[in-house]
Amino acid sequence: MQLEKQKKPNARKLLLKLLGSRDNIQMNASAAVRVGALFGISENNIRVTLTRLQSAQLISLVERGFYKLGDKGIRFAKEIHQWREDEDGLVPWQNDWVVAQTSTLPKSDKKQLRNNERALKLLGMRKLTYDVYLRPNNFSGGAGEVRDKLYTLGLSRKALVFSASDFDTKAHSRAMGLWSHLNLEALYKDGCIEIEESLARLTSLPLEEATKESYVIGDRALYHLVFDPLLPSPLADVAMRERYRNLVKRYDDAGAQIWHRFLNQN
Repeated sequence: MQLEKQKKPNARKLLLKLLGSRDNIQMNASAAVRVGALFGISENNIRVTLTRLQSAQLISLVERGFYKLGDKGIRFAKEIHQWREDEDGLVPWQNDWVVAQTSTLPKSDKKQLRNNERALKLLGMRKLTYDVYLRPNNFSGGAGEVRDKLYTLGLSRKALVFSASDFDTKAHSRAMGLWSHLNLEALYKDGCIEIEESLARLTSLPLEEATKESYVIGDRALYHLVFDPLLPSPLADVAMRERYRNLVKRYDDAGAQIWHRFLNQN
């Protein structure tokens, strides 16, 4: 795997993800600069980013000149780490759907429109027809749980969210194919191979190389899981997804240990 071909991470995203990777992580400015250097991010960029994150209350400065997540940053981290528990809240699918109807929402508010699209994407909702989005109704709390999650993630509360069933044959067939372009089975299979190969390699790498690799591969895996639609069978290979998620948990734990050594080295 050629890590050098990976796009340089955004300094803001990099620092927030590292500070939010485990509870009560602290990082001083010099450690943050060393983190940036791993990815070719300048010292000035890192220091400016720290100042801006502090101004936005995403991080806060504690005694001895160390930074930790602020209240807003903690909420960000909680959203990112929700993937660890998502699988526990699923139930067998009864062939019904959760529907979000957005036709009543204004298109002029571009910020709200972006929030709507992001919330729908995070919950695996796909567009069936104009302003009608849906997903399988396989969360234990049903449409009410999905509605609350969507609103929390930023969907306008003017949107209607409800359960539906008994689609006609044509609509049902179209709904069943909405996620096929994601190629989830291949994603899970290739992800398992990448994680297993990296786990076998990390222990033999110098600390800086192991630190960088654990972030690059771990960040890619977390992106896939955060945006995973959590589809039921037969729309997804549930056993393969569970295997992938368990491997990512192992990798996340291994990466956290590597980053702890890197951030605390003299």
